[in-house]
Amino acid sequence: MKIGDTNEVKIMVTDDITATAAGSGALRVFGTPFLVAAMENAGLELIARELPEGKSSVGIMVNAEHTAPTPVGMEVTVKVTVTNISANGKIIDFDMEARDAAGEIGRGKHQRAIIDAERFMTKCYSKLEEVK
Repeated sequence: MKIGDTNEVKIMVTDDITATAAGSGALRVFGTPFLVAAMENAGLELIARELPEGKSSVGIMVNAEHTAPTPVGMEVTVKVTVTNISANGKIIDFDMEARDAAGEIGRGKHQRAIIDAERFMTKCYSKLEEVK
C-alpha cells in the first residue's frame, strides 16, 4: 500500500440504512451512522488486501461531514484515498468522499491502526474479567 492508493465502496440506500432506522434522525434518508460505516469499510477493505493472516485493522479516528441528503433508492459511492502511512507502517490516514448521482454528500478524514487480531481480541475480552 502506498500514499495515493484508493478504494471505492458502493451502497444502495434502502429503508434499513436510513436515519430513522439508525435512530439518528426522524427522516427517511441515508443515515449518517451508515455513511460513516461505509467510509470506514472502504478503508478496511483497502488495508485488508495487503495484510498477512492474523493481522487486521481497526478504526481509531473518524471526522466526517454529512453535507447533503440521499433518498431511499439512490446509490452512494464512498471513496477513500491513502494520505499518510506512519513510519512504522501501523497507522494509515485516509481522505474520504461520498457522492450520489447528484453530487457530493459527505467528506472527511479517517485513521486506521494495523493490529494483531488475536492479541487485540484477547485484550478486549480481558476487560470482562477486570470488571468482575
